Amino acid sequence: MYSISYQQLEQKLSAFGRKLIFSIAFFSRTSNFPEPFLNECTKPRNIIHSKPKIFHAHLIKTQNLECNTHAANSVLHAYCEYSRMDNAAKVLEEMANPNSVSWNLMISNSNKALLYLDSWRLFCRMHMLGFDMNMFTYGSVLSACCALTSTLWGELVYGLAMKNGVFSDGYVRCGMIELFSRSCRFDDSLRVFYDYLCDNVVCWNAVISGAVKNREYWVALDIFIQMWDAFLKPNEFTIPSVLNACVLLLELQFGKMVHGAAIKCGLETDVFVGTSIVDLYAKCGFMDEAFRELMQMPVSNVVSWTAMLNGFVQNDDPISAVQMFGEMRNKGVEINNYTVTSVLTACATPTMAKEAIQIHSWIYKTGFYQDSVVQTSFINMYSKIGEVALAELVFAEAENLHNLSLWSNMISVLAQNSDSEKVIHLFQRMFQEYLKPDKFCCSSVLGVIDCLDLGRQIHTYTLKSGLISNVNVSSSLFTMYSKCGNIEESYIIFELIEDKDNVSWASMIAGLVEHGFSDRAAELFREMPMEEIVPDEMTLTAILNACSSLQTLKSGKEIHGFILRHSVGELRIANGAIVNMYTKCGDLVSARSFFDMIPLKDKFSCSSMITGYAQRGYVEDTLQLFKQMLMNDLDSSSFTISSVLGVISISNRSRIGIQVHAHCIKMGSQSEASTGSSLVTMYSKCGGIDDCCRAFKEILTPDLVSWTAMIVSYAQNGKGADALQVYELMRNSGIKPDSVTFVGVLSACSHAGLIEEGNFFLNSMIKDYGIEPGYRHYACMVDLLSRSGRLTEAERFISEMPIKPDALVWGTLLAACKLRDDVELGKLAAKKIIELEPSEVGAYISLSNIWASVGQWDEVLKIRGSMRGTGIAKEPGWSSL
Repeated sequence: MYSISYQQLEQKLSAFGRKLIFSIAFFSRTSNFPEPFLNECTKPRNIIHSKPKIFHAHLIKTQNLECNTHAANSVLHAYCEYSRMDNAAKVLEEMANPNSVSWNLMISNSNKALLYLDSWRLFCRMHMLGFDMNMFTYGSVLSACCALTSTLWGELVYGLAMKNGVFSDGYVRCGMIELFSRSCRFDDSLRVFYDYLCDNVVCWNAVISGAVKNREYWVALDIFIQMWDAFLKPNEFTIPSVLNACVLLLELQFGKMVHGAAIKCGLETDVFVGTSIVDLYAKCGFMDEAFRELMQMPVSNVVSWTAMLNGFVQNDDPISAVQMFGEMRNKGVEINNYTVTSVLTACATPTMAKEAIQIHSWIYKTGFYQDSVVQTSFINMYSKIGEVALAELVFAEAENLHNLSLWSNMISVLAQNSDSEKVIHLFQRMFQEYLKPDKFCCSSVLGVIDCLDLGRQIHTYTLKSGLISNVNVSSSLFTMYSKCGNIEESYIIFELIEDKDNVSWASMIAGLVEHGFSDRAAELFREMPMEEIVPDEMTLTAILNACSSLQTLKSGKEIHGFILRHSVGELRIANGAIVNMYTKCGDLVSARSFFDMIPLKDKFSCSSMITGYAQRGYVEDTLQLFKQMLMNDLDSSSFTISSVLGVISISNRSRIGIQVHAHCIKMGSQSEASTGSSLVTMYSKCGGIDDCCRAFKEILTPDLVSWTAMIVSYAQNGKGADALQVYELMRNSGIKPDSVTFVGVLSACSHAGLIEEGNFFLNSMIKDYGIEPGYRHYACMVDLLSRSGRLTEAERFISEMPIKPDALVWGTLLAACKLRDDVELGKLAAKKIIELEPSEVGAYISLSNIWASVGQWDEVLKIRGSMRGTGIAKEPGWSSL
């Protein structure tokens, strides 16, 4: 057995080693250590740290743990180094006289072990027991408060530090600055910083970093200028934070100044500083400078190269990004999952589909494939290149299905492709996998469902999970209710949202307009200034649509003035809404004036202008504008085509109609129900019933409008039997007729003289489909009876109508009386028309013609005289022949 003295060890050990071995030397005078332990003790720094339990046991055995505080602190420190905080806590409890060093060791090492709450409790106990606290104590516990984001505890600690006079220490002030910055109280961080200006660079770094984290980028740059003016030398932590602020502001000139400061301070060789410089030039679009800086870096790493690669991605240069990725592989640069996600983002375009597949193979071979972040990037990439099936395959091959981001991205991709069935299936699977859908999942699902019951179930889940407070979830929720036709519940949820954003207001206003509550939408828009919300382009577009629906020109002009005054957005969407508002309100002059001022006309503004002209019968203007639209290679919607075909029908220009039909065939829109229906109507008005049939057969899936247009076309061209056959075909296809369809059917019966069939269909409207006949239906029946010469029966039919006959019904009878020279019944019909519409000149003329046809010229003069007495004048006829 051997012993060792303090003097012998003093010659061999460093100052740090001597400090640690002091306690062993002390005990060596009274007892001996085993030989193996002695051999290890001769090695510096291993004396206690390698065998903390043995040394702890020895102190307990020799009963020196209680009397030697320094030795106990050494054991405590050794346990902390091995992260054995439970053992360290026991040592602290066993110490008879722990000192401030003991408590500081426990607090600081609790932070290292991420036991921040334990760190706070130790501090509270230390304070309660009356131990002296120094800057290390306050700094350590403030770090714990920062990790716990507890500003209340931090303020209490900082108050004690001020009371004890250590608040000027940089370590303490830095901890408080970081705490306030992390708690989004940056103003308080500035207050702490400016309370006591010092030359501690760590404090300056903390406040600059806090400014960047709280998006106070200009403040960060201003503090850096103050730091430079105070002749404080920035270090390798200062420059990256300031450059990050420059990147987020795209402030290249200031960034260049910081770059110069880094060179002056000799920091350009630091890998973190160099990476930040590369990132600055890349994010600002100066890729040549970024690449030059990358090549000049003495030591570069994966972060530097990834920053360069990201720069190409953000500058829409996917080819260079992929080439940079290949260069990284050739040079043997480490590649991590962030590099992989960046290159996948570069490949998220249809032109890079081939490269995407190749990189997919490389990722699969190198083992990055099962990384959840990488798989999420794969899903996004494949969705953007149009390969949703491959995105689903990646999701199916994922092993870590507990990553919420993976689920939310897959659901979002399917929602964007309107695949509601798969979206709902995945959403239900999440619950089966014991996952809780987050705000992104709920928003995506609510965006595609149109089932009120399912929507209410998701509504319940958002209430239980607390997601209802998220503005995106709430907006999606009330949009869902609006889409399902429940505008009342939609508005209730909108009212409950505390922090409404522009998307919420725009969605609610649009929903009200869509459901016919344009007046309420206008009221809601007036509430926005009271909420201090500045309307954006989407909101203004929605309220312009409300003005169009209400046809309130004055309000529409006020909105237009607001847009011009505030210069909202680039007006790409609102331009079309402004044109549409003016046309719907009948002010075609203002509409055309504004339309001509639009620098880049889109298809919506052109379509609105064309529709405005077409609805008011401006044939030449409609066709001329449509021609310009085609010459500018703007896509024409089916609504635009329908408007153009409508004016062609009015003007009876079949040749132009054929050209438009050819354009539809070229664009592939002739098979759409809306376009095909307009073609059928156009050919019908131009007298080409065979062309009507051909246009109808080109429609892939005829809807109610298409079938009705075909029925009316046959009826107007005197083919009543064919019209009724089409009606039967429509019924057999499962489509239910509406009131307009029955007008065509009854008109067909009228033209074919089918009285019994006419009565049958009139009764069928009520019995089979629950449709109450209107004036046009009764007018068709009157016309049917009159054409068959049954004028008396027609008059009796009118008198027995369940609704009071209008001028249209009596006018139909009057026209038949004129053809049949039935003076008495004609007088009755004319009298009824004049009573209903005293200014109707047609009734006077028809009655006058009836009297003239039977030679009663005195009666003709009386009627002409009564017309002059009431101020009614007959418009003179004219002919172009």
